[in-house]
Amino acid sequence: MQNCFRLPCWRSVLVDCCLYLLLVTFSFCSHLSAAQINPPIGPYTNPTLDALARARSFGTNDPVVVTSYFYWYDSDSKAHILNADGSDALTDHPPTLKGFSYKSTAWHKTQLEDMIAAGIDVVLPVYWGEPSERIPGKRVLEQPWSFAGLPPLVEARQVLVAAGERPPSIGLFYDTSTLEYNAAGRRVDLTTDHGRRWFYETIRDFFSLIPAHHWAMIDGRPIILLYSAGFAAAHDQTCIDYVYQEFARDFSGRQPYIVREVSWKVRAENTYAWGGALSLKNPGVAALGPGYDHSAVPGRDPLIVSREDGAFFERNWIRFLRGPSKMVHVETWNEYHEGTDIAASKEYGRKYIELNRKYADMFKAGIKPPRMRGPFSDFKSVSAVLQATNESHGLVLLELADGATSPTEAGGRPCRAVRSTQHAGRYLYFQIDDSFKWADTMEVDVEVEYFDQGSGVFQIEYDGPDLNAPFNGAYTASKTSATLTNSGQWKTAKFRLFKAHFLNSQNGGADLRITIQADALKVRKVVVFRL
Repeated sequence: MQNCFRLPCWRSVLVDCCLYLLLVTFSFCSHLSAAQINPPIGPYTNPTLDALARARSFGTNDPVVVTSYFYWYDSDSKAHILNADGSDALTDHPPTLKGFSYKSTAWHKTQLEDMIAAGIDVVLPVYWGEPSERIPGKRVLEQPWSFAGLPPLVEARQVLVAAGERPPSIGLFYDTSTLEYNAAGRRVDLTTDHGRRWFYETIRDFFSLIPAHHWAMIDGRPIILLYSAGFAAAHDQTCIDYVYQEFARDFSGRQPYIVREVSWKVRAENTYAWGGALSLKNPGVAALGPGYDHSAVPGRDPLIVSREDGAFFERNWIRFLRGPSKMVHVETWNEYHEGTDIAASKEYGRKYIELNRKYADMFKAGIKPPRMRGPFSDFKSVSAVLQATNESHGLVLLELADGATSPTEAGGRPCRAVRSTQHAGRYLYFQIDDSFKWADTMEVDVEVEYFDQGSGVFQIEYDGPDLNAPFNGAYTASKTSATLTNSGQWKTAKFRLFKAHFLNSQNGGADLRITIQADALKVRKVVVFRL
């Protein structure tokens, strides 16, 4: 018998056994990793029919005003109030820092009362509560701010409801930044089982902290707005379908009403575009705001969109009311870092609360305001002459991060040349004075005087009817283009733009841009004509 077993055979058996055990162990661990999901952090799953019936549910044809609510501030620890170096982290400031904290029921109550005054129907807490941020063994109020700030908000709303008030109902603004910036230090792939569970767990945990009778719903479905998809390593429809499936399992058969940001290439109930504080955007759910200034945020390039003492906010509301959708997202309630706040502040008092109420009431009453008249209402054309100091006659050249120019000369004439930037495209952006916009849909001719040098082509992209173009048509391409032939002469290219909306939907609030596929382009004059 001993001669039947040779050592090399035993080695082979041992190796095979070890490999098998490793394979089984790896498979088991992989299964655990894929299946692992924390239990709900809050107690409010499986709501009763009575609780769901008490929630406020809007119809798809009801006018609804929602706003994103940044509740990450804490005056005691100075979180989101001071930068790491002790400098001021806020561009705009709350009226007082006393009690200015996500931990304070009184602070949340004040904000909700002011939202009532502003005509807000739905408050969307901006939520960063991702799975790896949870601290095992800690109560909710001892968890990081995203979790700990929600019970005081719910308590504040309950106090107001008990007093007979009708405060905004609560939906979710899922700040998907956490798909890349999280405690686990990983960028989440939403096409994987692990990624889908991560994605859903974030959503489930939020609603597990909000009793169902405080939910904001559309046709009986709780509202979720998703921030940009760009933070995920990858995504597809399966991550959305998984949310529908699992949410119904955990919340008494209900499925959420998901509003996707335009960067999500998925099917959902509705669509919005982030950036309403810069200009009105309306791909389905409109977004608008009072202006933008992130001067206090370290490490960012300067970007300021002036509030114009409220005129910018009013102008965007009026544009929206002339062609409204059924939901509008006011961006934002209180993002003091980026200066997009309409909440009470040291800088502006209650001005924007009152303005928002004025236009929210018009929206809900179905009022369509008359088109604003101004200096170019009766003009046949508007123009911009480009040189060292531009001459603007109802048409303004905007200098933007992906649309920069420099003064120069060509053929003996002053002009401006497009400059290369860190961005891929080369553009010249233009904004048309509102008083020149005589209808909701217009046809115009655009003439571009350019120096014919080098090779390449250029055309116009405008706020138009092509819903397949980026941002729901904001970058509709003109039907024709102009070709450079290197003649060394000044020439004029003509473009006809059909069904133009001109709602300032492009970057920086532009209405149109020259998009350039050439090494260089020099432009002296641009004219927009009424037909």
